[in-house]
Amino acid sequence: MPTTKKILTFLGSFLTSLGSFAVICSVLGTKEWVHSTVNLTDSSSKITIYMSYGLFSGQSSRKFDPGLEEPTKFFQVLEELSGSPKTLHSLIILFLVLSLLASLLSAGFSLYNSISNPYQTFLGSVGVYTWSGLSMSLVFLTMILFVANTQANGLSEMLAQSVYSVPPDANYHYTAHSYGLSFWLQLLALVLGLGTVGIVLLYQKARYQRKQEQRKPMEEAPRDGILF
Repeated sequence: MPTTKKILTFLGSFLTSLGSFAVICSVLGTKEWVHSTVNLTDSSSKITIYMSYGLFSGQSSRKFDPGLEEPTKFFQVLEELSGSPKTLHSLIILFLVLSLLASLLSAGFSLYNSISNPYQTFLGSVGVYTWSGLSMSLVFLTMILFVANTQANGLSEMLAQSVYSVPPDANYHYTAHSYGLSFWLQLLALVLGLGTVGIVLLYQKARYQRKQEQRKPMEEAPRDGILF
């Protein structure tokens, strides 16, 4: 049976891994990733399009100057995209799903270590490090790819053009982006992942130091005393 300290340690890492899993679920399920304002002109008027969307769905409204503001429209993100922005957006979703699975495996390994002693096998601390590290890496990569897709690939402009059938000769003036809560929640997932690794690492370090201290009396004892 594991010691009480080990049980508490791995239960702590289980909770942080489970917290990371819950946060990533929220990130996937909500649509407060980015708010965009797209300003353009066509042959007759100035147009401002306000958009808010996540990985799967979003909403937008359009305002004419001069003119009135149209009602809110709802759309599915992947259905409105094409080419490299769609490919990159699909990769972002895939990476987050894989990160979700990795955090769940980290939680499972932590729980197993709280009730058993797998020692130095992959089922032990190494497994917790591996799955937590993979989850954090994928979340970090997701954040970078989403910003790159939004800024460099003109994600909001493509969505605006598709949702409202903007003519190709329209002149885009500027697009402003503001990243929402769903996007920044990924930082919390990273912090919880670091917490998982940190808790187990501190336990491993304390365990190693305790073993070293137990070994010192034998190393320092006189040879005659050891033989006796």
